[in-house]
Parts: sequence; C-alpha cells; structure tokens
Amino acid sequence: MTNDDKALIDAVNAWLSWLIYEKRGSKNTSQSYQRDLTAFIAFIADHMAGPPTLTDLAQLRTTDFRAWLAYRAASGVARSSTARALSVVRSFFRWSARNGICTNAAVLTIRTPRQPRAIPKPLSTENALKVVALKATHNETWLNFRDRALFTLLYGCGLRISEALNLNQRHSRITEFLVISGKGNKQRMVPVLPAVWDAIEEYLDRCPHSRELDKPLFYGARGERLTAGVVQRILRSLRNELNLPETATPHALRHSFATHLLAGGGDLRAIQELLGHASLSTTQRYTAVDGTKMLKEYKNAHPRAQKNK
Repeated sequence: MTNDDKALIDAVNAWLSWLIYEKRGSKNTSQSYQRDLTAFIAFIADHMAGPPTLTDLAQLRTTDFRAWLAYRAASGVARSSTARALSVVRSFFRWSARNGICTNAAVLTIRTPRQPRAIPKPLSTENALKVVALKATHNETWLNFRDRALFTLLYGCGLRISEALNLNQRHSRITEFLVISGKGNKQRMVPVLPAVWDAIEEYLDRCPHSRELDKPLFYGARGERLTAGVVQRILRSLRNELNLPETATPHALRHSFATHLLAGGGDLRAIQELLGHASLSTTQRYTAVDGTKMLKEYKNAHPRAQKNK
C-alpha cells in the first residue's frame, strides 16, 4: 500500500468517525454511507483504470461525476438510491474541504436526479386490524403473542421497525409515553395506547427468555434480538392466510398509523412529531393518500362521475 492509498483510506475513516461521533449518525446510517462512498471510489478506480488518490478525487471534473450517475442509471439503480449516494459523496467532499484534505467544487454543481414523489401505501383499517388481531388457528405459542405485540406496537405508535426492535425491556414499563430514538439518534415521545401495553404484557408473560431490563424487548426464537428480516418474512407468510395485499409490510403499518390518524382529523404537525419526520413535506405525503382515496370514493359514488350516467 502506497502513502497515497493510505491517505485516502485514512480520510474515509476520519469522515466516518465524524459521522458517528460528531454528527451522531446511527450505526445503520454510517454503514450505508460507507457503502455508498466505497462504491463511488470503486467506480472512479475503474473509470480511471487505477486506484484513485486524494489528488485524483480533487481533480475530478463534472463529466466524471455525470459518468458515475449514468453508470448507476444504466445498472438499474433506483433514482432514490442514487440521490442518497450523491448526497453521501457531497458530504465527504464538503467535510474534506473543511478539513483541508481535498477540495472539489465540481461535485457541488451536479444536480440531484429528479425522482417521482412516492405515495405511501397504507393498509385499509380492516386489514391493519387483521394484522394486530392475529391469532394462530391452533397450538398458539409465545411466538404468536410476540408477533401480535410487535404488530400492535408498530400500528399503535407508528414506529419504524428498527425503532421497535431496538427497544429493551426497560421500555416495557407501562407509561403513557415511550421515548423513541429515531434516525440520527433524535429522540421523540410517542403516546402508547393501553391496548399496546396489554399485547406486550401478554407476550412477556409467555416469553421463556430473560426478563432483565437491558435485554431485548422482542426476542427471536433462540433468545437473540429479533431482526427486521425475520419480521418481514413473518408478515409475507401471513398475506395469503389473512388475504392481505402485496403492500402489507411492517413499514406499511407505520404508513397506516399516519394515514388513519389523518383521516380521523389528526393535525399534520402533530403527526409529523409522532413519526419523527424532520421535514413537514415528508409528512404531507399522507395527504395525497387521503386525497386519492377521496377521489376514488367520489368517482364510485357520484352519479355525474360515472360513465354512461
């Protein structure tokens, strides 16, 4: 390894440390940022037919960055993923410039790829209640109670799956609010319905694993912390059994929480706080869902909206 190679590696590691310890980015966020930056550097290495140095990165032109974006588009990478990756690369270059490591003004001239505004896909109230009322047809085990408690928490509090699975048993003490650590370790308070606590207590009473306060709230079958992948597989397996749509995912329960609150007259600002959105514009996506439903009902019901009438 040459000194130039080591200098780039040291710069990337220092940037990651800054993200974790100064920006207080979560472990998942830091890992995804590292993957994006590593993939960018790998492309530049192929683009230049050799490992780049910090000097090479400083000399990259607008055409080089556009070539990277074109490569991602040709590879079928989603625009949302490319927009995030470009944001990561900009972050690295901005940090490098502030610290006198590497300066490149060209990257700041690259426009973020325009992407369609995704509309959340919540479950209907009926389907959401099917999930939280989940009951095994026979031989119900503690795992059935766990799944029911977790789905009730996701729908009842609007949590991200990672937020729910990161909870420990100290969070299972019955109170009116839970303090949740969300993206970027930002904390927020969410109210908890009695039905949510009832489902959690019912599960914990049957759970065979340790009840220590620093242990996971939601256990896997072997006593380890439950993972998001397992939960996603469980809900996929329930789609046929409960006659649920393909959009029935753990995150759809969070969308359902927000959409059903809004449909019930909930305040948009309050919903923003409950979801932990940094920007109100993110929460406003749910108004589009409600508007789409309203238009559909109008077309189905209004005589003048129906063809041949």
